[in-house]
Amino acid sequence: MVFKMDDSRPIFLQIAECIEEDIIEGRLPEESQVPSTNQFASFFQINPATAAKGVNLLVDENILYKKRGIGMFVATGAKARLMEKRKESFYEQYVVAMIREAEKLGITKEQLTDMIRRGEGTK
Repeated sequence: MVFKMDDSRPIFLQIAECIEEDIIEGRLPEESQVPSTNQFASFFQINPATAAKGVNLLVDENILYKKRGIGMFVATGAKARLMEKRKESFYEQYVVAMIREAEKLGITKEQLTDMIRRGEGTK
């Protein structure tokens, strides 16, 4: 689990995003158990209620589910749902913004396509 605290955003959202990232990256496969809220609280040195709020957010989104008396688990299909959510966010945050900026600068579709192709080789 990789986590870098960002003081500008609510901690519970960052906990949820950390879990999401671990699911997308395959560190938390579907049907695997997620650390408990107390484990999150101890690891990140936060209030257990804050950790629980982040976990419950993912329960509400059907990314995690609870097995009574056992703990929280990654739901079947969670990775696919998160990937779709991330793709939509990518589109809204980057693609739409890029097109608007290209239009402002008078960049044609062909020029923009060429720029994207040039960028494919860079990593």
